[in-house]
Amino acid sequence: MTWIVTKYLITAAMVVAVSEFAKRSDKLGALIAALPMVTVLTLIWLHVEKQPESKVANHAWYTFWYVVPTLPMFLVFPALLARLGFWPALAVCVVLTIACFALFALVVKRFGITLM
Repeated sequence: MTWIVTKYLITAAMVVAVSEFAKRSDKLGALIAALPMVTVLTLIWLHVEKQPESKVANHAWYTFWYVVPTLPMFLVFPALLARLGFWPALAVCVVLTIACFALFALVVKRFGITLM
């Protein structure tokens, strides 16, 4: 139980740190948020918990493919924010990301990469 609480605290601290950096500097906050910290932490947790190497490698592999269809959201959200407001812009971006992911999964499936 102590281990899982430790994981929660470290992971939560990183998210809080990113939001605090973002308050002070848009660029620094975005740079830190763009770093794959959650993925790196997950890889560390999997390794420390003695998960098979294949499990750790698969996590990194699938993370790459799942990030690609999320990228359009970061271009669309700023454009919609001023027009629609925060929550509607975010909702549109969530739907857009789901659509991009579904389309991307269909495209990469032709190359033997199964995401769904």
